[in-house]
Amino acid sequence: MLQKNDIKEYIQSLLSSKRMGNQVVYHTVLPNHPAQVSKPEKPWPRIIDRMIQSAGIRDLYRHQADAIDFIRSGRHLVVATPTASGKTMIYNLPVVENILKNPDSKALYIFPLKALAQDQLRTFEALIKHNKDVKPKIAIYDGDTSAWYRKRIREAPPNILLTNPEMIHLSMLPHHQKWADFFCNLDMVVVDEVHTYRGIMGSHMAQVFRRFQRICSFYGADPTFVFCSATVSNPAQLTEQLTGLKVETITKSGAPLGKKHVVFINPVQGPAQTAILLLKAALHRGLRTIVYAQSRKLTELIAIWAGSQSGPYAQRISAYRAGFLPEERREIEAKLAKGDLLAVISTSALELGIDIGDLDLCLLVGYPGTVVATWQRGGRVGRSGQDSTLVLIAGEDALDQYFMRHPEDFLNREPEAAVINPHNTEIMSRHIICAAAELPLKSNEPFLQDEYVEKAVLDLEGSGALLKSGDGTEFYSSRLAPHRHVDLRGTGNRFNIVSNTTGKSKGEIDEFRAFKETHPGAIYLHKGDTFLVNTLDLDTKTVKVSRAKVDYYTRVRSEKNTEILEIYDTKEILNTICYFGQLKVTDQVMGYEKWRIHAKKKLSIMPLTLPPLIFETEGLWFKIPVQIQRQAEAQYLHFMGGIHAIEHAAIGIFPLLVMADRNDLGGISTVLHPQVGSASVFIYDGVPGGAGLNRQAFKKAAALLENTFKVIRACPCETGCPSCVHSPKCGSGNRPIDKASAIFLLDKLISTRDAAMPVTYPADTWSKEKEFRPLERVASFQKKKTVMDRGKRSAGHKGRLRKRMLARCSAFKEACKTSSTAQTPVKASDSRFCIFDIETQRSAQEVGGWHRADLMKMSCAVLY
Repeated sequence: MLQKNDIKEYIQSLLSSKRMGNQVVYHTVLPNHPAQVSKPEKPWPRIIDRMIQSAGIRDLYRHQADAIDFIRSGRHLVVATPTASGKTMIYNLPVVENILKNPDSKALYIFPLKALAQDQLRTFEALIKHNKDVKPKIAIYDGDTSAWYRKRIREAPPNILLTNPEMIHLSMLPHHQKWADFFCNLDMVVVDEVHTYRGIMGSHMAQVFRRFQRICSFYGADPTFVFCSATVSNPAQLTEQLTGLKVETITKSGAPLGKKHVVFINPVQGPAQTAILLLKAALHRGLRTIVYAQSRKLTELIAIWAGSQSGPYAQRISAYRAGFLPEERREIEAKLAKGDLLAVISTSALELGIDIGDLDLCLLVGYPGTVVATWQRGGRVGRSGQDSTLVLIAGEDALDQYFMRHPEDFLNREPEAAVINPHNTEIMSRHIICAAAELPLKSNEPFLQDEYVEKAVLDLEGSGALLKSGDGTEFYSSRLAPHRHVDLRGTGNRFNIVSNTTGKSKGEIDEFRAFKETHPGAIYLHKGDTFLVNTLDLDTKTVKVSRAKVDYYTRVRSEKNTEILEIYDTKEILNTICYFGQLKVTDQVMGYEKWRIHAKKKLSIMPLTLPPLIFETEGLWFKIPVQIQRQAEAQYLHFMGGIHAIEHAAIGIFPLLVMADRNDLGGISTVLHPQVGSASVFIYDGVPGGAGLNRQAFKKAAALLENTFKVIRACPCETGCPSCVHSPKCGSGNRPIDKASAIFLLDKLISTRDAAMPVTYPADTWSKEKEFRPLERVASFQKKKTVMDRGKRSAGHKGRLRKRMLARCSAFKEACKTSSTAQTPVKASDSRFCIFDIETQRSAQEVGGWHRADLMKMSCAVLY
């Protein structure tokens, strides 16, 4: 075994490897940065000074000292610095100082994951264990806390309470009378990993925080809020949208950083197998490694495969994911921190700031989806300042391949903005009902002064969800316990998945996913087991499943249409117009396909009769000018296939501009939208009310089109693939898709040409005579507006085409006879056909498709 942490030798071996070296598309080294230290403006009390020294801390980093000064002055603060920059110390020390001043002082720590609360409990206990002068009480209040201990915490609240959003929403706020002592003495609220409160959960949390502040005000408390975040581009905007508070911002870290190697690999074999090879090499060198996979199933499979191939190291590898029992997760975390484990394969569950010790190597099996998540995961290695390595192993997704072709773009790219929609009326209305159940809503209170809240209250009163008092000054909830019906991490109703044989619950699924993933006949995977869905009961919100052994999987087929309810904004970009507004989306599941797992062969199509999913959301859409459509049709390109491909590629590249997952989005492309008056491509937030994603993307609409063009054009495939224009969740099975048409349309919309990569289009030999148009380019969009297959030509048409081809050959032979420039007359052949055979220097695949035929170059041509 080589010396522990020989990162340099590991990288050199990788680059020089005959098997792996040519798969490395990029390698760079990020320089180290020394620490920048400072002191708070006001000296610490002697007790805290001793506490800091006993923890082995000589000096505070500059950003820590600056943050502490803000907190001491009572100003709300957000700290958005990289992983392992010491954010915990920023709030722990002021909290202890408050307790020294007032033994009844209370602080609330909010974490998105239970594992983070456990980790912070250990960190705080380690900080104070050598100090006899102050012993603050600290406790965790979450789903794993026993009923007896919960009651004890409520009756005698600790100085520091560690909890999560669900417990605040379901326990503390609806039963705030039992927490009166805690709220009365609340001085500080710490919100860790605030960047995770985005999208749907962010929209929920914006309402939870407003309800929380309302209860604090009722008990006379005005706590200081401290937010800790990963490095996002809009930390202040995010926290202000979440809470309505004005905050100070610290984004520059003074913590030291060691050298970090960044390696991009575009594997020949699958990314999972490549990760296993890299992991085996790391284990033999004693490098402590974390592998991030994109799904629970892949996490388990990599752990199994790696263990079976790692010999003596098999027992030092473990999987880690949500779904493990709490004690199992804590055991793995402890083994990692102690060094008993050399490698862990994890989902995003270990992305956040859980202390798992000093790691050396991070392997990403697929691009995590955002720049923020990539650096967050890469920040898990090199935490003690040692040299470390981040390796991105690309999958076939569009973003993966984009960064394989443009690695410098990744390194130079600013972190994405975390986006929420605090005015989602669907979500807001549910929380207003909860707020009214907690305390009657008074017409003059600040909570009701927001115009969106005021309108929602009137609507809820009209529907009977809120009841107005006799004097008209207060509103009450008509529901006894509305909190139970609000899921902070989703929207819509929840369906319970139940075993048909045992009656035991297998989990839950939201209404939108239920129609797509647990329809009757669907194959449903749960913890590695396969189940067949027997029934989907819409009345009882129950899915009944039975265990099944099948060699196929299912894929839903659906049709969608959209209605424009209101246009919020519009602007001209490039050669088109982009709109942003409110949409009504109707998604109708029509049936499902059965596909053989290994052969990837479609076995059958089964019809389904389900009610449509109808919801209102926010979205943007591009109008395709009629003249551009006509130009595409004149080239005999499949226009519907082109805009369909643009829709898929734009959704795939969307997270490049806005922090989102492609599963948070939906899209519709149509050759004629009646309200627009022309062809249009729609992209919308895939949740009722909207998540703010397209609101943010509308500001970058031109960049969205340009990057979409860049991705499709650069992909080396000929007709389309998952790296450019195919979507894994397409309701029509990626039909029709025309990559060449998409490139033509985008080039016309953008009107720019890249000299380094000229754009050409499939040149039809008989383009001047419509009757000789190539069969594969005849588009059927003239008959239908929606997705369709290209029909077969009739025998009569084929006969006419044959006669015209013969006539053209005869004309060619006559031209050869009468050519005045020919040295030797070409003798006319008696055969009825001639063949013109061209041999090219490069294949279509090598140059990126038939639409770039000019780059293939002619080797020889033969006429016979």
